[in-house]
Amino acid sequence: DVKFKELGLVVVDEEHRFGVRHKERLKNLRAEVDLLTLTATPIPRTLNMSLSGLRDLSIIATPPASRIAIKTFVVEWERNLVIEACQRELRRGGQIYLLHNEVADIEPFSRTIQEMIPEGRVRFAHGQMRERELEQVMLDFYHQRFDILVCTTIIESGIDVPTANTMLIDRADRLGLAQLHQLRGRVGRSHHRAYAYFFIPSRRSLSGDAEKRLEAIETLGELGSGFALATHDLEIRGAGELLGEDQSGQIEEVGFTMYADLLARAVKAIQRGKLDDAPFGLSACEVDLGASALIPDAYVPDVHMRLVLYKRASEAQTPQALDELKVEMIDRFGLLPPQAERLMQAAQVRIAGEALGLSKVRAGAKGAVLEFGPEPRIETPKLIRLMQAQPRVYKLEGARRLHINSPLDPPESRAERLLKLLEVLRPAPAEA
Repeated sequence: DVKFKELGLVVVDEEHRFGVRHKERLKNLRAEVDLLTLTATPIPRTLNMSLSGLRDLSIIATPPASRIAIKTFVVEWERNLVIEACQRELRRGGQIYLLHNEVADIEPFSRTIQEMIPEGRVRFAHGQMRERELEQVMLDFYHQRFDILVCTTIIESGIDVPTANTMLIDRADRLGLAQLHQLRGRVGRSHHRAYAYFFIPSRRSLSGDAEKRLEAIETLGELGSGFALATHDLEIRGAGELLGEDQSGQIEEVGFTMYADLLARAVKAIQRGKLDDAPFGLSACEVDLGASALIPDAYVPDVHMRLVLYKRASEAQTPQALDELKVEMIDRFGLLPPQAERLMQAAQVRIAGEALGLSKVRAGAKGAVLEFGPEPRIETPKLIRLMQAQPRVYKLEGARRLHINSPLDPPESRAERLLKLLEVLRPAPAEA
C-alpha cells in the first residue's frame, strides 16, 4: 500500500531472502529505477544476468582486518564428535550455535544436547516464538548468559556475536548452498579461529545435488569465496528465466551454447539501440571443418578456463580479436596443439562467412558446401565467372547452396583454402 512519489533507487540487502516476485514488484514501481543488490552469495538468476552483461557486477573480495578463514567439516552425525566440538569451544571461553531446523522437536533436541554436555548452558530459539521472548533469548546469548544456542535458520543473517565461534548444523544436506554459506558466516566474526561442522546422516543417502553442494562448501572455505560458491550454485540449480517470475527457464530446449549466443547478441543489440532480426541468430554462420576442433584437457586443464576461451573464440567479431586471443593463449599455455589451431581456423572462417552473409560452411575430405543466408553479401559476377571457369568444381544448388567438388586434404589446409575462396567472393570496398 506504499506509494512513492519519485522512486529512483532500490537497495536490496541479503538478496537471497527475497523472492523473485518481490524483486519484480519493486522494479515495476517505476519504469526507470536503479537497483543495487548487496549479497555475499548472488542467487543463480542474478549472477547469470551479471555474467551475461544485463547487470553490472562489482566484487568486494578483501576481508576485514584480522579475520581468519572458517575451518569447515562435512561429517556424519556422531555423538562423541558433537561433544568434543562443543567442549573445545567452551574451554576457550566461546559460545556455540547448534542449528536444528525442525521447530516441532527443537525443545526435546535441546534437552538431549544439555544431557550430552552438562557443563554447557543450553537454550533454544526459533521463528514461532513470541517476539519479546525471542529477543530476550538473543540478548542473553549476546551477553554470554548461556553457552549453546539451539536454533533454526532464523540466525541466517543480521546476527553478529563475536564470541560465538563454533557452529554445528544438523541435516546440512537439506539446506541450499547460499544458505549454508550465510549460516557459516555467523561464526568467525572476530579475530578467533572459527569452526563449522555440517552433519549429514550418511554420504550414501545423499542426493547428487546435495553431495555437490556440500563438496563445494567444504572445499571453498577461504575468505571472500562467496562469488565462487555462487557460480557452483548456478551450475547445480540452473539460471532460471531472466525476465519474469519463473525460476526455471528454457535453456534445455535450445542448448546452452545457442542460448548464450542468442542472449549475447540480444544484449549487444539493445546496447546499440537497434533491435532487428540479427540478434536472433540470423546473421550467425555455422562452421564444420570435418575435423577435431577443440581445446584439449592436457593443454588447458581447468574446465572453467576452457569454457571462457571457447566463449571468447565464438564471440570474436574480427580477425584482430582472434589473433589477440591466440597470442594470449600461446603466452599463457604454450604453442597451440593441432586441435586448438583448427578451432581458431574455424573461428576465422566463421568471421569471414558472417561478413558475406553465409549461414553455414561445411567442409570434408571430398569438398565443401556454402549455404547463403537470406541476405548474402557476395560479388555475384565473381561467383558466375568462377562457375564458368571450373564448372565441375563449383555448382550452384538452387539459389542458396554452393557445392565445391574438390579434395580438401589434409584437414589443416581446409580453412586456409576456404578463406581464399571467401576472399574472392567478397565484394570490393565502395570507393569514397
